[in-house]
Amino acid sequence: MFKYIVQRLIIFLPTLIAVSLVAFSLSKLAPGDPVELLVKGQSGESGQKASVQAYEEVSRRLGLDLPVFYGAFSTAAFPDTLHQIIKKSERENLSVLISQYGNWQQISNYYLSLKKLERDLAYIPSDTSISIARNTVSRHVKDLLINHKSNRIEFAIQEIQTTLSDSNSLSVLRPLAGNVATDYENIKSQATTYKNYIPSIKWYGFKNQYHHWITNFFTGNFGISYLDNRPVGSKMWDALRWTLIINFISIILAYLIAVPIGVTTAVKKDQVYDRIVTTALFILYSLPSFWIGTILIVFFTTSEYGEWLNWFPTGGVTDLLSDTPFFTRALDILHHLALPIFCVTYGSFAFISRQMRGGMLTVIRQDYIRTAKAKGLEEKTIVWKHAFRNSLFPIITLFAYIFPAAIAGAVTIEVIYSIPGMGKLAVDSIVARDWPVVFTILMFAAILTMVGNLVADLLYALVDPRVTYSNKS
Repeated sequence: MFKYIVQRLIIFLPTLIAVSLVAFSLSKLAPGDPVELLVKGQSGESGQKASVQAYEEVSRRLGLDLPVFYGAFSTAAFPDTLHQIIKKSERENLSVLISQYGNWQQISNYYLSLKKLERDLAYIPSDTSISIARNTVSRHVKDLLINHKSNRIEFAIQEIQTTLSDSNSLSVLRPLAGNVATDYENIKSQATTYKNYIPSIKWYGFKNQYHHWITNFFTGNFGISYLDNRPVGSKMWDALRWTLIINFISIILAYLIAVPIGVTTAVKKDQVYDRIVTTALFILYSLPSFWIGTILIVFFTTSEYGEWLNWFPTGGVTDLLSDTPFFTRALDILHHLALPIFCVTYGSFAFISRQMRGGMLTVIRQDYIRTAKAKGLEEKTIVWKHAFRNSLFPIITLFAYIFPAAIAGAVTIEVIYSIPGMGKLAVDSIVARDWPVVFTILMFAAILTMVGNLVADLLYALVDPRVTYSNKS
């Protein structure tokens, strides 16, 4: 058994690496600049230098100044230092220029000239007499840093030079603007586009963004939320406890109710009881949980249709303070979660009971069950002692899917009842583009799926001694 567990864990490793690569790739392809989200509110003309400094600090803290992966397959035109351009929009613009002209050295000179012009412009004291000229130059410099179209670049350079020639206060910047114009002309005149057709492999070693992310993940450091700068682990734990409470109670109730129903409907197959119960369960199964949840809120959380129907709170998890006595607060939480738990649970009755019914029907047709009946054993003993245990395989298979579902949360129910669980956290994070939270949830779902499969395999051997994972000669 131990050898089998070790073998499965070894198989999990490449699967987990594949999932992590997918999650990491999606995080890199996600729209938006995470650093700008984190430093928002610090921008503005008066705080431009502070904003640039904050941007660079946050980028380095997140490791975004490192190469993306261990290596890269590109062309000879691309340098192995492009990742050192911290700002995402500027880095992407330089990549397009490289694809157009293929001469990194000239493109680099042009970029450095622009950055020097931008930096020196920021050091010039703000004065109302030059504010219009200063803002004009600043706007065109920013445009040049993110623009690769020739006509737009030539127009912006021309506007900068014209503005500086008309302003004596900004005359110190004229040589820098001239350098920008000269460097851009060099890009066009010294193009080496053939380099874009020469393949090149670059190796960056272990100091890269993926290695940084995956090693931090396995040490419990899931990163910082882009939304509120909180650690992702802290946000997930706050949400996970409510989801676990709801799903744990729901799973217990579902199995305690659905398994006996499945057994009894199998024993009384094609009888009136079987048909009534099956019909009732399928009616429940066909009702969407979001619709039932809304109906329950309308009828049982307000006095709109009678004072006596106002049984439950409309939403939330508790109205009491954290220093309230434990049992009082626990009862209040259960009062708040009663309707969400019902909405999450009722749909699983039909599914679990049908699986249990199918498993029982297969077992009670076996020869050893007929032998037990021929020996005169009580039906109760035959069903629960001899047949039940061997019919649990479908239920165990279902159990493998419980682990990821336990942390994924019931998204619609959590949103409807304003429960701050994992489902609501995932939806809010996707809407707010809070990718560290989203991809951490994705990784946990993958890990728990693999753990669920392993637990299911072990339970097979526990309920049926014929199942063995050791090699026998």
